[in-house]
Parts: sequence; structure tokens; C-alpha cells
Amino acid sequence: MSGFRNFLSTRWGVVSVGAFIGIIASLLQKLGNPVNMGICVACFNRDIAGAVGLHRAAVVQYMRPEIIGFVLGSMIAAYMFNEFRARGGSAPFVRFILGGFAMIGALVFLGCPWRALLRLAGGDGNAIVGLAGLIGGIWIGTLFFKSGYSLGRSQKTYTSAGWLFPLIMLGFFVLMIIFPQVEGAGKSGILFYSIKGPGSMHAPLAVAFFISIAVGFLAQRSRFCTMGAFRDLILFRQTHLFSGLLALVGVAFIVNLSIGQFNPGFVKQPVAHSMALWNFGGMVLAGLAFALAGGCPGRQLFLAGEGDSDAAVFVMGMIVGAGFAHNFGLASSPKGIGPHGAAAVIIGLLVCLFIGFTMRQKRV
Repeated sequence: MSGFRNFLSTRWGVVSVGAFIGIIASLLQKLGNPVNMGICVACFNRDIAGAVGLHRAAVVQYMRPEIIGFVLGSMIAAYMFNEFRARGGSAPFVRFILGGFAMIGALVFLGCPWRALLRLAGGDGNAIVGLAGLIGGIWIGTLFFKSGYSLGRSQKTYTSAGWLFPLIMLGFFVLMIIFPQVEGAGKSGILFYSIKGPGSMHAPLAVAFFISIAVGFLAQRSRFCTMGAFRDLILFRQTHLFSGLLALVGVAFIVNLSIGQFNPGFVKQPVAHSMALWNFGGMVLAGLAFALAGGCPGRQLFLAGEGDSDAAVFVMGMIVGAGFAHNFGLASSPKGIGPHGAAAVIIGLLVCLFIGFTMRQKRV
């Protein structure tokens, strides 16, 4: 077991995890998840927000088992390797706000960092612009790090506090079992289900759930993080985590090519738009918010699974942010950005810059 643990912490371990995610994401798409969206942490949290009624965009409502599996898989790994540490108290409300604006930026682009990579591997040229924006946002975040930015240290807390978010995820899964989707119905008991659009496209429940537990387990062990990969590359010229991203894109590209899922181009890409300025701007906002919060949305889920309630607050901010994005016309669609999406990106950038400039520790 110790050899396995040590391997996952190496460069080849991170490469293996990235390759595994690339394979799984492509296969989940083949099994029913939306095109170029085998895994999208932002989009799937958005679907969960719809499933519990935080927004009423009928085409994006589904209790995604992948999100639940990521958290539970991470928790299992943390307990198996004695790394479950209940902690919190590091500017939780700021993290909630950052989570909300990270989601708004991601939904203007239509995808999280993982989906940006998977869109690229599926041939969507618009992902290049989104990734450039993501890197730009993270780069701005590194400038704040260099000038002393910090949200403060988290503190050890009650073990039960670290269980709460995984228990919420488990509760969501139980609700799915109690109120399963009814064919042709938009609601089952208390849960909403899409009957058309991306929310209606999903892999079989058991397959998605157990595969995602494996992803959560491996990602927790390897510290896999998109934001961290770019941050380390920019700040320290370290390519350890970045090699995992390259593996994800490369393997997903090969799998997509081999099973007929590669469709190169910029126009008429699935669940995407070609408004380059806002693809870029949305991901600048998302990348900056991820950097200021200390991790991409996937990493935040894995941290929440190992007891970090600050990460859980960030994820809850994303879920609430998804509700705001769809209720107030901020989210994009394949037709383009929402009527108030541009204003939301500008406001979000101003808020993130305010946080970055005002939360810097004075150097002695």
C-alpha cells in the first residue's frame, strides 16, 4: 500500500491519474454524458443546483453522481491513508463569494478547466481561447501571491465538521435512489430532471458513480489540480502537476479519435459558443477566482472530501452561483452569452481584484 501511495505522488503517478481521467471522461461521454462533457465539475454542479430547484433552467437539471463520487472517493482515500483532517475557518465567506464568481465565469465560457481541456481534446477550437483566459487569470493570481496575498490559515476543528459535506453528498445520492427519474417527467418527488438538453444526457447511474469514486480516490492521492498545475508552472517552473494535464488531453484526444468523438472546428461545437472575447473573459474570472481560493473546482471537491470545510464552502458557493447565473441571465448558451453575462464578468473581476489587493499580509 505504501508503494502505491508513493507512486501516485511521483510525476508518473500524476501522469497516470491524468491519463485515467482522460479515458474515463471520453468513455462517460460515449456512455451518455453530453458531448465534450464527459466530466465537467462546474457544469455538473450547475446541474445539481437545478436538480434541487435553485434554478429552473429545464435543460440543465440532474443530480450528477460524478460530483458525489469525487467527494466520497476522496474521503475513502483520506481515511485509508490517515489524511482525513477536519479543518476550516480560513475566510469562509470570501471563499463562498469566490466560488460564486468562479461558477459565473465558468458558465460564461461553458465549462470548468477540466471541460476546457476535454473540449480541446474533442476538437473544439474555442477551448484554446478559454484556456488562454484561464492561464491569464491564474497568472494574475500569482502576482497577488508574490505580494503577500493570503486568506489566512485554517484551524483544526471537530471531526464531525469535516463529515458534513460528504454526508450532504451522500444524502443527495440517497435522494436520487428514493426519487429516480421518471421517463418523460421533469420532476420526481422533490428532484428536478431535464427531459431534453445536456441535463437529460447522462451515463448509467451505477457506472458514473463508481467510476467517479475511483477518480476521487486517485486524485486525492496524487493532488491532481488544474489550477495548481498552471500556478506551479508560472511561479516555480515546475512541471510535476502540469504533466498530468498533458496526459489528460493527450489520452482523451486518442480515445476520442479512436471512437469517433473528435470533431475539429470553432463553430457548431456542442454546448459551446464562439464569442472569443467572453470565452476568454469568463475564464480569466474563473482562473483568478480559483487561484485566490487555492484550487480548481475538482481539487476543491477532493479537499472537501478529506475534511476541509473551507473547500466545501467554496463548492457551495459554486452551486449557489449556478443558481444566480441561470436565474439572472448570466450563463451562456450555444447562442452566445446571456443578456447580463458581460456585466457579471466585469463585476466578478472587480470583486476578485478587490479581494486580491486588500487581503495581503504586510511583509516585515
